[in-house]
Amino acid sequence: MLFSDRPRTHYPSAPVHEVICQLRFPTILSINNVEPADFQEIIRDTFPQYARRQDMPAPQPLPPGAAGAPKATPVTNYHFISADNHWKLNLTKDFIALSTLRYTGWEDFAHHLDKALAAFIQTYKPAYFQRVGLRYVNLISRGRLGLEGSLWTDLMTPAYTGVLNQPDVREEDCLNCGTDFQLKLDNSCRAKVHAGLGRVQVKMPNAPQDPEVKFILDMDLSMSGNVPCTMAAGALETLHIHGGRLFEGAITETLRNALARA
Repeated sequence: MLFSDRPRTHYPSAPVHEVICQLRFPTILSINNVEPADFQEIIRDTFPQYARRQDMPAPQPLPPGAAGAPKATPVTNYHFISADNHWKLNLTKDFIALSTLRYTGWEDFAHHLDKALAAFIQTYKPAYFQRVGLRYVNLISRGRLGLEGSLWTDLMTPAYTGVLNQPDVREEDCLNCGTDFQLKLDNSCRAKVHAGLGRVQVKMPNAPQDPEVKFILDMDLSMSGNVPCTMAAGALETLHIHGGRLFEGAITETLRNALARA
């Protein structure tokens, strides 16, 4: 089964690498043109560091017969960062997003988001949210969990290990193995999932690279359809529950026991 109804579990050795929450709203032009001083004052105790960057939008495909792409206009992206650099809040004219590389649990993440989201709604009064997204990037390391002798098929369920389940395929001979799928979770929620083997690259000059092959489980969950601002927290809670059911359905009892060890 792809989903599990196991009770929610807090794993001391949870493999979450990064969590990102993004809420998109109808364009508010003033955000792109005026620095968000009033917004910063409300959140400055939690996110004291500030930076401003001009991002170029991703190129869009041209319709047949088009002479050339129109000149792109830079989008102002405001960064608000916690003192310990573990949390980052991004604000543009189209979205607000919170991300962390130090995820310790849903309650802590929701606590950081609640104040920032309330400050945004109070300051800019968006009409509604067009898309509410919650993404979990999991990196499962056999070395960190003391599972060097285990095969990936011992740790992940068959829906995620693909060709590795075949009796005539040796794991060490598999140069690449991955699966991608999208699912409807209910009437308004969707999941876009990537799972497979990979190495984590450190994008810094002369930085040492980790040679270990890890299993990546990237779950991008979303709810669309003009979500009222007052329902944003509930929408995120729904996505979090869906994410938990997917994660529990992806791992085996062997991996579950290893994650439960401190």
